[in-house]
Amino acid sequence: MLALLPLAVFAGFLIVAACSDVATMKIPNWVSIALAALFPLAALVAGVPLATIGWHVLFGVIVLAICFGMFQIGLMGGGDAKLIAAAAVWTGLGAFAPFALWTVMTGGLIALLLLFARARIKPDEKRPAFLNRLLKPRGGVPYGVAIMCGGLAALPALPFPGAPLTLP
Repeated sequence: MLALLPLAVFAGFLIVAACSDVATMKIPNWVSIALAALFPLAALVAGVPLATIGWHVLFGVIVLAICFGMFQIGLMGGGDAKLIAAAAVWTGLGAFAPFALWTVMTGGLIALLLLFARARIKPDEKRPAFLNRLLKPRGGVPYGVAIMCGGLAALPALPFPGAPLTLP
């Protein structure tokens, strides 16, 4: 049972980020920092070699640099970029493909659903503020939800519990 703790930590932080993104359209920095910082500890406890942990951290840094570039040209939000990079530390190269695939597919579906809803449902003061923010015609997409879905879908591919983390 204790072996599932790293997976619960990963999933829990992604869920917190998604809820925050829906409620405020912001992903707190502490969530991404804690998620990335807890990986080495969880990996050490699971008996992962230091070199492998280093490769995962390096992969997260590379993903952060790529996502930062995408943020700079307006393709993604800063919180999304940091959360994807933090998740990449956990997935490493080996589990990043399912994470990215499910994140992109879910993000596209959420965007389509929001476009459909925005065309048919207008903001109303009787609704909660977060819902009105989501229904604004030119409002953003809470991509933290898609990142969470990608992370949850990638759980079976993560190198926990017990299996050593390896790069293909």
